[in-house]
Amino acid sequence: MFTTGKCLGVGSDPWHKFSMEPFKNLLSIQTAGVIATHLRRQMPALDKQAFLAPLIARLEGLEMKARAVAIAERLAQVLPDDPLERATILRAMLHPSTDAQGQSDDAGLQGWAVWPLNMVVARHGVADFEGSMRLLREMTMRFTSEFAVRPFLIADQSRALAILSGWIDDPNPNVRRWLSEGTRPRLPWGERLPALIADPNPVLPLLTALRDDPSDDVRRSVANHLNDISKDHPALVTALAEAWMRDAPPPRRSLIKHALRSLIKAGSPEALAVLGQRAPCIEALAPILAPRTVTLGGALGITCAIRSTSAEAQSLTIDIVLYFRKADGRLRPKVFKGVQVELAPYGTYVFSRLQPLRAVTTRRHYGGEQATALRINGQDTPCTRFTLRLA
Repeated sequence: MFTTGKCLGVGSDPWHKFSMEPFKNLLSIQTAGVIATHLRRQMPALDKQAFLAPLIARLEGLEMKARAVAIAERLAQVLPDDPLERATILRAMLHPSTDAQGQSDDAGLQGWAVWPLNMVVARHGVADFEGSMRLLREMTMRFTSEFAVRPFLIADQSRALAILSGWIDDPNPNVRRWLSEGTRPRLPWGERLPALIADPNPVLPLLTALRDDPSDDVRRSVANHLNDISKDHPALVTALAEAWMRDAPPPRRSLIKHALRSLIKAGSPEALAVLGQRAPCIEALAPILAPRTVTLGGALGITCAIRSTSAEAQSLTIDIVLYFRKADGRLRPKVFKGVQVELAPYGTYVFSRLQPLRAVTTRRHYGGEQATALRINGQDTPCTRFTLRLA
């Protein structure tokens, strides 16, 4: 039995809209050609074909970020060394529209073509600190500058945060999202921010100011930022979430739930308590599986009856824990999102899920015996073993 009838104790963005062709083709030689066209308008002496020639030989064999780096390096080679002249040219190349999801055209650059431009600012603009920060603000309206601001935070965190905080009320939601996203300590694809990983307190006033932003994208960025922090400072994030939950409107409650997702998956009783979920008073056996042997690419049927032993209703978060076999033969857990249910007093809920077992590039599978359990408000049921066959 999972319990003996007693309560258990503690034991937007620009990245998701792209065509179905290879992602890296968003920065193709054609994109470089558009950049060169707008660069030549500001630098009439530029030989466009000479500018593109080294890129034609390089880009095809490079992946996405490497292509952006290659174009940025080529831009840096031909742009003036003087920071004011360089900034004037880069600013003039930008599209008059401030839609970060837009496309470059004859009017100027926006979308992915701006990425190499803000790389130039990141690599060569720190000496002109405030001027470059203002330019990155202009660029993030056309394409996120979340990566490019990080060298400024590393060079002088207090100064950079003071500048960013001055734009909390910026009318452009892309700028407000940038304030949170650019300061995330563990931003995917981005340079780590060691000082904020060690001590995130300097950025908390900024996040607090943005927590009720009218933009869904801004609030989601705040949630992702807090989720980053929770990986190093779980108690800090839990305490902050508890404080934010007081008199929280529904959008903020959703933000907090998303911010706590890693802690919830890990079974943190403190994070679960913030969402009103306590240690469960239930009985549950190990899950029933069908089939017990699954080929990679197939699905595992998981069923488990959960019976309340409490005279009060309970809010339950039920996740799936799959223990995958690793190269050393040990089983390591991976948590998959399940469901949230309200369990009536002395009621029974039957959890049933067909869980896909897909091959993914981020995880290597090894055949043989694996296991699964349910995680209910941070507490795990007994495991049930199954066999995974590789195709």
